[in-house]
Amino acid sequence: SKMKLTPEMLTGKSREHLINLPTPHSPNHFLQAEAMKAFQRLQQSAAKNGFNLQPASSFRDFERQQLIWNGKFNGERKVHDDEGNLLDLTLSDDWQKAQAILRWSALPGGSRHHWGTEIDIFDPDLLPQGQSLQLEPWEYESGGYFFELSEFLTENLPHFEFALPFISQPEGKKVGREPWHISYLPLAEQASQLFTPDVLLQVWQHETLAGKETLIAHLPEIFEQYVV
Repeated sequence: SKMKLTPEMLTGKSREHLINLPTPHSPNHFLQAEAMKAFQRLQQSAAKNGFNLQPASSFRDFERQQLIWNGKFNGERKVHDDEGNLLDLTLSDDWQKAQAILRWSALPGGSRHHWGTEIDIFDPDLLPQGQSLQLEPWEYESGGYFFELSEFLTENLPHFEFALPFISQPEGKKVGREPWHISYLPLAEQASQLFTPDVLLQVWQHETLAGKETLIAHLPEIFEQYVV
């Protein structure tokens, strides 16, 4: 019995489809019930293999994504390139600016994190003392402190119906690699099919969105290249 996801649920404007995921680090994690059960099974398997698998981020609402987007577009938040270098977007036109942000940040209403099927994971026990989590690829790659965790996940995620959507992207996508982002496929695939440009336009109608006209003008291209 799958829940019918409304445009509000697909775009982070509703929590009706979610339940609270209790974690030792934060009470503010929410997922769809079926995704939560699958994640807890994955956590148990990780624990047996010596990992303390925890969510750094799960459900994120529209408003939070909007704050991130508008902050970056208006130059109040940093925008980085793939190497982590600060980008100066002051001379960029709106479309160039949007593309630079879209590489690492989703549109408000356009984040997979709205669905309650996605989790950014880490292992607090593997984080070196005094080091804060960056959620940058090097942490999860060879030589990084989460490399073994990454290897465990790559091997074991399929058994729990999770995938790494930003690692196995289809050709033609321009979104950055996110080895920390796992997706519960049975529900995420359902959400992905329902999430269309029309849904996004519908929820944007009365919202303040930096670069809105440009985004609307380029929406087909954005879906083609930046929506995973």
